[in-house]
Amino acid sequence: MRPLADRTGWQAAGEVSLATRTAWERALDRLALEDVEVCHLELSAVTFVDVAGVSALAAAAQGLPEGRRLMIEQPPAAVGRVLDMFWPDLPGVEVVAR
Repeated sequence: MRPLADRTGWQAAGEVSLATRTAWERALDRLALEDVEVCHLELSAVTFVDVAGVSALAAAAQGLPEGRRLMIEQPPAAVGRVLDMFWPDLPGVEVVAR
């Protein structure tokens, strides 16, 4: 995980799994604290996100103040599918697919 240079948010690379969950959740917590309307999470270099990782993403979105959102950019396809399956009407998340 590293901060994006051109907008508020983080870029992740590799896998989001049990081994990386702590770093993932910390980054999501920091995103939730940003005082901007849109926080970006760029995932084009992420190869895998387990269900617990998507759950942490959904929890972070649920904790955002009204009117704020997470823009999930270029995630692995499974991220959008899991969000649609378990959190179909989740406000605060916008997925921009590849």
